[in-house]
Amino acid sequence: MRLFWRHGYEGVSINDLTNAIGIAPPSLYAAFGSKAGLYREALDHYGGLPGALSDLDADETLEGTVSRLLRNAVDAVTDPRGEGGCMVSTGMIQCAREHAELASDVADRRRGMHATITGALKRWLDDAAAVPLARFLVTVLQGLSVQARDGATRSDLDHVVEEVVGGVMARIRSGELRVRSQPRLETALNRTGINGG
Repeated sequence: MRLFWRHGYEGVSINDLTNAIGIAPPSLYAAFGSKAGLYREALDHYGGLPGALSDLDADETLEGTVSRLLRNAVDAVTDPRGEGGCMVSTGMIQCAREHAELASDVADRRRGMHATITGALKRWLDDAAAVPLARFLVTVLQGLSVQARDGATRSDLDHVVEEVVGGVMARIRSGELRVRSQPRLETALNRTGINGG
């Protein structure tokens, strides 16, 4: 997983994999069928790690959910124990033609992120609002991943999170983003002085 995360699918050879695992090529093929099969299993393992989509149902406000999503992402893409960035967000964006099917599988995982975020947002928003906001947030997640790969620090990316959450709150205040009942939202607005309270 770490080799694929660090170098991408095409940047890792069978020799790299067998040397890292400590097995011979026939054993790799017997266990995983192919390099692509191993990559898919590495993606599955990566998907089980704590990340942006963790605990999205833990907050009582839309603001809290958006903030948690983005702060989880910043934690994940800047974690010094990782390889920088997100293995899925930046995985196989470009690839050789013979790997198009595998690249499509990774794109499906990114589409799954959109579906998961949309589902989380539907606690407060109807489809017409949840779907485009989720698309925006997935785009921000991918940008955070690329920025982290390029050396952006946690502090750098925390500023991005503040801007995004501030933008969502501004849309709520203006009525542009109509939110279903959030019992703690008014309290949060008053506490921060956003509502003039």
